[in-house]
Amino acid sequence: MNILVLGGGGREHALAWAIMQNPKCDRLIVAPGNAGIDQIAECAVLNAEDGSLVVQFCEENAVDFVVIGPEAPLAAGVADALVAAGIACFGPSAAAARLEASKAFTKEICDAVDAPTAAWARFDEPGAARDYIREKGAPIVVKADGLAAGKGVIVAMDEATALAAIDDMFGGEFGAAGAEVVIEDFMRGEEASFFVLVDGETCLPIGTAQDHKRVGEGDTGPNTGGMGAYSPAPVLTQALQDQAMEQIIRPTVAEMARRGMPYQGVLYAGLMIDRGQVRLVEYNVRFGDPECQVLMMRLGAQALDLMLACAEGRLDECRVNWADDHAMTVVMAANGYPGRYEKGSEVRGLDALPANSREMVFHAGTRLDHGRVVANGGRVLNVTARGATLQQARERAYAMVDAIDWPEGFCRRDIGWRAL
Repeated sequence: MNILVLGGGGREHALAWAIMQNPKCDRLIVAPGNAGIDQIAECAVLNAEDGSLVVQFCEENAVDFVVIGPEAPLAAGVADALVAAGIACFGPSAAAARLEASKAFTKEICDAVDAPTAAWARFDEPGAARDYIREKGAPIVVKADGLAAGKGVIVAMDEATALAAIDDMFGGEFGAAGAEVVIEDFMRGEEASFFVLVDGETCLPIGTAQDHKRVGEGDTGPNTGGMGAYSPAPVLTQALQDQAMEQIIRPTVAEMARRGMPYQGVLYAGLMIDRGQVRLVEYNVRFGDPECQVLMMRLGAQALDLMLACAEGRLDECRVNWADDHAMTVVMAANGYPGRYEKGSEVRGLDALPANSREMVFHAGTRLDHGRVVANGGRVLNVTARGATLQQARERAYAMVDAIDWPEGFCRRDIGWRAL
């Protein structure tokens, strides 16, 4: 079959890599792709957020199945356009994608089904938001309601930081995403990621992971899109996964169906674990980045079968076959990230690195420049390895990091520290 993956980051490189392992894939196109994806698939120039253009591209290229990587095309209704044209796709409708596109919508769903989450309030003007913060005190969490590329969440440990976040959001730092804000109680505990495939009715857990959001070692400094991840996450025991399914995931899916917006795709729940209980931090309606990289390394070729079954409403026939192993990915980012950074520096040494089912470098922000791989974003590479133990996966990943010649980049050296 002919398959199109929308997106051009590390998540999409990992998805493309897993799909290519499956013999069902005859032709793989990724739009727009990147320098790493270009080595394993066709890359195409296409506006991934324009549903009519995506449908036209699929018809011209006889595409049988579309995997939508990022959240923005989902929120823009690309899945709706594909379904209306009779093209199978993996990813929720625009209505269902509001679980990520609106923090307030998710909170309303949680309230409707009594799912455990932080107490919250919504504001559309700064004065009342500031008053609420002064009344509540810190620590407190301020979130832009809409999509802000993973950067619209401020965990404020003091009142001044929270008030500054209100000024920034209503001042336009996150564009339309900050036109409304959600303010939440601060939740203590350890955060982990739980991934569940949903076909509108059936829910199939497909894995756990733990991300490292902050830029500095020991989880210090500003939040980023993610500096590394590992899977599985030991903190999410089977008992806690069962609790999350019973109290959060299945009630959410049932409520979405009741509202006439059945959910189809991957439901990524960020969970806070404290004293044997789980609470929902937020939902994402796509695979995490860089969590997807470790999940795809462990799932391999079956990822395509699972996504197809999800799109076709056949999840009740499926089971996940996990290798009894661990995976870790280390993000290499441009110096200065998540602040100001330079693009265009050459990344050397990649050709000499292994590329197999146990060791892969997934490209996130790269492009080809006259045959050279150059940095083209903040997070540039996801250096990923599997091992019989997490320690072994870690050693393999950092050995590859050390073999990459890129003085203009950096990474955290403590990925996996919570588990190790």
